[in-house]
Order: sequence, then structure tokens, then C-alpha cells
Amino acid sequence: MVEYLELDGSVGEGGGQVLRVALALSAILNKPLHIYNIRKKRDNPGLRNQHLTAVRAVQAVCGGVVRGGVVGSTELYFQPGPIKAEVLKLDTGTAGSTMLVLQSLLPVLCYAPRETSFQVKGGTNNPNAPSYEYFEHVFIPTVRRMGLNAGLRLVRRGFYPRGGGVVEGYCRPVEKFTALNLTSRPEVVEVFGKAYTCRLPPHVAERMASSCEKVLKAGGYNARIEREVLADGDASCALDPGAGICVVARCGEGVLLGVDKLGERGLPAERVGEAAAQMLLEELSRNAPVDKHLGDMLVIYASLAEGRTVYEVTSLTSHTVTSIEVCELLTGCKASYHGEVGGRGRVTVDGIGFFNDKI
Repeated sequence: MVEYLELDGSVGEGGGQVLRVALALSAILNKPLHIYNIRKKRDNPGLRNQHLTAVRAVQAVCGGVVRGGVVGSTELYFQPGPIKAEVLKLDTGTAGSTMLVLQSLLPVLCYAPRETSFQVKGGTNNPNAPSYEYFEHVFIPTVRRMGLNAGLRLVRRGFYPRGGGVVEGYCRPVEKFTALNLTSRPEVVEVFGKAYTCRLPPHVAERMASSCEKVLKAGGYNARIEREVLADGDASCALDPGAGICVVARCGEGVLLGVDKLGERGLPAERVGEAAAQMLLEELSRNAPVDKHLGDMLVIYASLAEGRTVYEVTSLTSHTVTSIEVCELLTGCKASYHGEVGGRGRVTVDGIGFFNDKI
């Protein structure tokens, strides 16, 4: 008789993040999981295609057994097996975020016995999800400091509604993650970014980048924003028109803070660039070395690491608080936060020092 760890999916912010974190930890720790009330607090509760892709990804890595893995299901049983995958090909089938799939997948691959290569198809630049650029320039370099050995390559962009984007990459196993301390006030060394468009006039990227640079310069930062204009015939051009901008502040001691802004129909390109610049200026004004998006993404790694991870975050989010609650429940780590949601905060996690005995 399998004994499942019970998890209420409506805990905290009650979205897909609960599922992603819980699935990864279930596979890593070999703890069967029963999660119910999945995405109960969303307008369209239950599993969507991108969540199912994350389920299938983790299942493929460890040969797990799944019950309830269908679109719309609010309940899932997951019984993991040994982590062993070497080559993975995954497809959301929609414009579902490839980066959110990787949020579940990468921690698991770190505990594989050997290097894994993967390809994920879907959206690469989505609303309410980190962009490919953010993953490449902020998330992966930061978690690399904890032991992550992974890389990504953007093969083709994917926007709503058809997706069709392709991201390839690799992940090598780690023995164990090490704790991270990010508490010093960040001192900006450079600001850089990329304004990208697909199937749109070249002036759109130029207007986004120029307006972003102008606002940042007025705020005291000389930024270099790359312009990427992709058209039909370019191998990496998306199937559908789309635009966006990612801006990153590289600071001393390896600190990276980033923001994304996706283009919207009817929103002038100048407003997109200005909004991205203002978002980064707001992050920097908080004088903390971890931006609000990275704050929740670090918790799972900190919970598995050896030692105490401490970091100051520009804005404590409900996603971060939720990650702390889920990681505490599944790993038995001791974690806490100080501050109010929406304000500057401090996260402390005493990790369990979980060791990869397969390498």
C-alpha cells in the first residue's frame, strides 16, 4: 500500500507553482505525492497543458506513475521512481511557458546519475512567467553559484497563441547544493538587455530599446539594449507576431536583478520600453540583491542545500511565501521570512543537505 504525502494545492497563492515545486521535490526525495485542490484559486481551476507538460517531464525523468493527469483535473497522484533520464523531448502543445516547465524539471535533473539533454517546445516569452532571457541571464547564473550546472539555447521564439518556440539545453548532476548568502546592498556595474520582435516592423524594437535607455539614463544608468528583429525566414522567428524586452542590472559580487515586459496589442512600443525601465529602477531602489521573481525560485534549491541560505529580496511575494510553505512540508527544512508581502523582505532557509548518491 503506497503512502502518499497529502498536499492541499490551494495553499498560499494556490496556483501552478505549488504543483511545480511539489512535483520536483516528490521526485528528488522519492516521496509519493497526492495533491488536491490544484489551482483552486484560479479562474480556470485544475491542470492546464503547461502544467501537464511539467508533470510529464518529471514523470519521464523518474519513470513515475501518475493518476489524474488530464486537463482540468484538480487532483493528482504521483508515485516517483529512480531518477534516470538522459534525453528528453517535451511539448506543451500550446503557447504554455517552457520556462515554467523548466522550473519543475531542472532541480530533478540535478539529482540524475549523469548529464541530461532536453528540448522543450511551447512559449518562450509569456505573460505571468519568466522569459527565456531572464532564465539565461539572471536565474541560471545565480543558481549556478549554488551548484547548478546547466545551460540553455533558444532555438526559436514562441508567442501566444500558437507557441511553437523551442528551447534546448543540458543539465549535469550535482553532489549537493551549497547555501547562498545574498544580503549586501547591490552596486550596479552595468545595465544591459534585449528588445526583441518577431514578424513586426524593425522600428518597434528600436522604439522599445530607445525609450528604455532614455528612462534608465534619466535614472542614472547608461544601458546597452540589444535590438533583435526577426522576420519570416529567420530560423529563430516565432510563428506568431510578438515583442518584448528584458533588462538586467549586473552588480558587484555576482548579483543580478532583472525585469521583463511583454508587448501588448494596442500598447505603443515606447510604453513597453519605459515600463521595463521603470520596473528595473523600482527594483534597484529597494537596495536588495534578489529581485522579486528570483526570490521564490531560489527557495527549492535552498531547501535542498547544505547550510543556511539567507537573502534579501526587493519585494516579498505570495509566490515566495508559498514556496517556503511547500518546501518546509516536503523536505523538512526550516525556513522563515521577515517582512510583509509587497515590501522588502529577508528569507532564511536551513537546508537539509540532500546528497546525490547516484554519482
